[in-house]
Amino acid sequence: MTDLLDLYNLAETHGTQVYWFDLGAAESLSMPLPDGSCAVAMDPWRLSTTADETVKLAHELGHCETGSFYNRYAACDIRQKHENRANKWAYEKLVPEDELCRAICRGYREPWELAEYFGVTEAFMRGAMDYYNRAGLCSI
Repeated sequence: MTDLLDLYNLAETHGTQVYWFDLGAAESLSMPLPDGSCAVAMDPWRLSTTADETVKLAHELGHCETGSFYNRYAACDIRQKHENRANKWAYEKLVPEDELCRAICRGYREPWELAEYFGVTEAFMRGAMDYYNRAGLCSI
């Protein structure tokens, strides 16, 4: 299972710079840089919990790790495709299928219980459960 510190270590190892500053309306964002690396920006004033920081950083790293970027002029379906790729990477990183199945076998059933177990938000856990259900993996 990957935690917040693991994500920051992964970013550093892969040359992804993580910056902290006021982003206005955005909570976090990522962008490719001209040298082929990636940068992530996080707004610390818009992160309510460690779990919230974890899922937002994982999502942004998902964009970086999969190269799933778009610009503001991209069509909605293109944007969603890139968001889905980033989410899939984050789900598989923070809630690996085998660990999810083990947690379920140990009696964790409710999204809030699983979210606490994995250190993610309940909304993120619901998304991960939906992803694994649609993929026909680990019966939830």
